[in-house]
Amino acid sequence: MTPEIPATPSAIPTLAQTADALCELDRDADVETVTMSTGERVATFAAVVLPVVGLVAAMILAWGGGFRMIDLGLFLAFYLISGLGITIGYHRLFTHRSFEAPAWVRWMWAVAGSMAAEGSVIDWVGMHRCHHQHSDDHHDPHSPHQHGSGLKGLVRGFWHAHTGWMFKPDPVNLERYVVDFKDDKVVQAVSRQFGLWFLAGLIIPTVIGGLWDMSWKGALLGFLWGGAVRVLWVHHVTWSINSVCHIWGARPYKSHDESRNNVVMGVLAFGEGWHNNHHAFPASARHGLAWWQFDSSYLIIRLMEKLGMASKVRVPDAVRMQAKLRESSKA
Repeated sequence: MTPEIPATPSAIPTLAQTADALCELDRDADVETVTMSTGERVATFAAVVLPVVGLVAAMILAWGGGFRMIDLGLFLAFYLISGLGITIGYHRLFTHRSFEAPAWVRWMWAVAGSMAAEGSVIDWVGMHRCHHQHSDDHHDPHSPHQHGSGLKGLVRGFWHAHTGWMFKPDPVNLERYVVDFKDDKVVQAVSRQFGLWFLAGLIIPTVIGGLWDMSWKGALLGFLWGGAVRVLWVHHVTWSINSVCHIWGARPYKSHDESRNNVVMGVLAFGEGWHNNHHAFPASARHGLAWWQFDSSYLIIRLMEKLGMASKVRVPDAVRMQAKLRESSKA
């Protein structure tokens, strides 16, 4: 189904309007899936399990004194780089086009997001827009709902939303959600180079760790903490938005799903945890809409705007926010 895109004075839809429309395709439309190949299943299993192996190895080495302040620094630095690459880049800039940026800034965020090892820009955006179209209905790729009632249904739903969905077949024709990137040279190039930038996110901390004390053990520690353990952390923080933030938390705004605002994930996921806010206003660059809802991603976007690195930052006005408040949330 072709999305209805709001008209503009020139009758040509903006990229932001196109992105909005692609996230709001017919919720009742059927979603076909394609069978996963054995290679895809093996790759998915490796992406989920190998970082856990890395954590075990890092803990064993740390028990014997194999942990340095540089390892903590590498973990935090690459957590910030790759995590913000997902929240600011993959999510707010590319999926929802909540702000605009020059080509070099878009390239920077696309590369940073690729280092999170969550797939290419195009694949990630396509799946996320499909999620918004079908959020928490039977065709949502990673909803924790629709999996039965009671404790058993909750556990099954949590597992599916957090990790299990990745072992399920992808919806067919995901490319229909990313037609706005057809002629985008930056997104196309970085998506093709995904493997390169993913490896760079592992090699760079390995090299820094080795050079720090000029040892192979230092390189191994840099790889484990700045690479494997960091990837594990970023993965589970991201996946918690799919699981935790659709089960536990507040729902101040009307939305057609079970999205929730979760304080813990609001901090750990750089503002993504204010998930009910996001589903009520998906095009907003700001997810923490209340003064006390800390949203580090938005603060960085605001700084980028002041530095000329971002423009046309989209945020809902007070009238729209008040209109979408649930009656129980109104003062």
